[in-house]
Amino acid sequence: MRKTTSVDERKAENERVPGRMKILFVVCGEGLGHASRSLHLGHYLQLEGHTVHFAGYGKSYDFMSQHRCTNLHLTPREVCLEGEDGFFSLTKTLWCSKWILFDMIRSVLSVRRLIREHDFDCVVCDTMYGGVLACRIEKMPCLFITNQNHFNGLNGTTNPVWRLLNFLIRRYLKLADHILIPDYPAPDTVSEYNIRIPPGEEGRYTLTGPFYDFDPARYQYASETVFASFGGEPYKLPMYLMLKGIADQHKEITFDVFYTGDHLPESSDNFFSHAYVPNLYEHLARAKMAIVHGGLTTLHEVLLFEKPVLIIMDPNHPEQQNNAMKIVNMGAGIAISGRDVNKDVLEQKIEETMQIKPKPFREIHARINGRKNAAEIILSFCRNRQS
Repeated sequence: MRKTTSVDERKAENERVPGRMKILFVVCGEGLGHASRSLHLGHYLQLEGHTVHFAGYGKSYDFMSQHRCTNLHLTPREVCLEGEDGFFSLTKTLWCSKWILFDMIRSVLSVRRLIREHDFDCVVCDTMYGGVLACRIEKMPCLFITNQNHFNGLNGTTNPVWRLLNFLIRRYLKLADHILIPDYPAPDTVSEYNIRIPPGEEGRYTLTGPFYDFDPARYQYASETVFASFGGEPYKLPMYLMLKGIADQHKEITFDVFYTGDHLPESSDNFFSHAYVPNLYEHLARAKMAIVHGGLTTLHEVLLFEKPVLIIMDPNHPEQQNNAMKIVNMGAGIAISGRDVNKDVLEQKIEETMQIKPKPFREIHARINGRKNAAEIILSFCRNRQS
């Protein structure tokens, strides 16, 4: 539930402390990666003494609420992702999002109201497009977090819909003051095939590195389980049911399965079902391998824990397909199209993935402080507004 404040409370909140900034994060509600990385970055800014608010909808709002996020606001849904048989469906998504123009207007008005009510120094939009236009209207500095501004299939294949979408997104992102890409610089950029920096705009884009803080010494490492997480969308449930069938026939393999939706199969002696957990990293550290769909944040985490990964590519999701291709090229895992997955194939790919030994990656991460890099850029725009 959205926190309500009185006029006096808002007045006290808006009183300026020299050097302390007020920042709003507006987070896309589809999947958990947006919320996870925004919380890491926002909490870093809070530890630096700045006031941070968060706003979102759907899964992101639930995730931030579960983490007892302070200054949390509910915004209208912008887009609606749908699927079937365990995978994303463009047709169903377009039908579900048929009112997207009105939803975008509601999103713009919601963020604009928050800006006026709380007098922020800048707004950070994690793949929330309505916030960008709200900032432009209110003459508010706006930074946009994304790991995809270019849509294409494997090996650069394209179609008229993707070409139109690429044109619209690039034009729209010109309204933002700066683009933060939460990924490693080359040659370790996992989202490499999903990013195109337009000529002449190199100064507006920064590969900051991921936003999470990672201390390897905090965790107990093992090679005990098969870690599986495909997100919380209802259409992904069939993938978990398939894993349960494999677990029932392979009692020598222990599955640690995470799903924030409803109706996850019940736990058994070697199949452990989890909904929300406070620290997913504790489970990933004990895994011998991971099975995921290919979102950027999850792939970064698997690389950091140096676990081999089996990516079941969503056949209609170009971003995840391209992320998967990069992971395969890095020698860190195996990718298979969801069109080719059945119980027998999945069993075989699990066995193959367990034989992979990924290259050490913690040293690469240790050289890059993504939260600090992103925070410095955000605060520079805040200071420019106050000056």
